[in-house]
Amino acid sequence: MRPSFNVLQNRRGAGPELRLYAFDLLTLRGEALTQEPLERRRELLRTKVMPLLPDSIRYSETLEASPAELIEAVREQGFEGIVAKRRDSPYKPGQRSAAWQKMRVLQRRDFVIGGYTSAGRSFDAILIGDYEGRELKYVAKVHGGFTPAVRAAVFKRFQGLETKTCPFKNLPEARRGQWGEGLTAAEMEKCR
Repeated sequence: MRPSFNVLQNRRGAGPELRLYAFDLLTLRGEALTQEPLERRRELLRTKVMPLLPDSIRYSETLEASPAELIEAVREQGFEGIVAKRRDSPYKPGQRSAAWQKMRVLQRRDFVIGGYTSAGRSFDAILIGDYEGRELKYVAKVHGGFTPAVRAAVFKRFQGLETKTCPFKNLPEARRGQWGEGLTAAEMEKCR
């Protein structure tokens, strides 16, 4: 049986057998467990709650593997991605936390970083391209997805790699394009 949010969303009455995989426990017998580390909450779920539940509700086992191995397994199975949580972390309702990591894996494509737009002591966006034959073609600017620490580390790696020659063979563009992401000659003045 494969996970399918589409089947779950569109299920009406009798349909395929459904299974729920439980991975966390926030309360037990009226006692809040949110300040307990995830590892403790999961142990209580496994030992105190799971034996009382029907077979259609299963315990979501911890996967002991490296991130690279997990990503490859998810890709091979055609799953959407991975959600990971630090074992020692409490549950913080309504708050985003670096203790949770979510990574979409299904769709993947490799790009080359060919430049960036400056933002003072860091960068605002990276400029990515894709090879067509032996020519690097500009594809897009990528703004999001960088934590401050990753942004600082990536920017440090950029230092000393600047060149006066644009690596992209299809720039400058005649106009900015429908979404304003195009790189005209004027926009390229802001690029490194």
